[in-house]
Amino acid sequence: MIRFFDLFFSLLGLVIGWPLFLLLAILGFFDTGSPIFRQSRVGRGQKPFVLVKFRTMKPDTASVASHLADASAITPFGRFLRRTKLDELPQLWNVLKGEMSLVGPRPCLFNQQELISERSEQGVFVARPGITGLAQVNKIDMSTPKLLAETDKQMLDRLTLVDYFRYIFLTVLGKGSGDRVRRKGME
Repeated sequence: MIRFFDLFFSLLGLVIGWPLFLLLAILGFFDTGSPIFRQSRVGRGQKPFVLVKFRTMKPDTASVASHLADASAITPFGRFLRRTKLDELPQLWNVLKGEMSLVGPRPCLFNQQELISERSEQGVFVARPGITGLAQVNKIDMSTPKLLAETDKQMLDRLTLVDYFRYIFLTVLGKGSGDRVRRKGME
């Protein structure tokens, strides 16, 4: 049933949202010269997939987990995209293709070995990664791999349709910070 809602809402979002996507892409082009960000991430069954987002950082930024990135790399327009969660909209394409779900564990990078190990132990990779989930609405990010993997497992074990819609609703309302970037000197 969740896959049905994933397909329905991702297709609906892409069809209705295309004017907004176009506007954000044009503004992103003027901001960075490269509005779309693509990155290989760990997917279901630990298989790679290419995640797409609107670019929020300068194009030459190192490919590291958000909590390890330098906050000064975020552009002013990127800050707006992150604050409003609009940078996540292109992931609707990943959801439509079946690589992601609207709700699930946030996909990590292949160089995040500790998180991959913790998630493997917890059996988290049986699920599609998601745009949002229990960890994101509770401000748990990838800087705490063990806690994140345990929270992901808890969500997957107890996920109901009510939870699915609640996590989406809370994310749209701006609850949680998910993949936050920390300012230099702040840990």
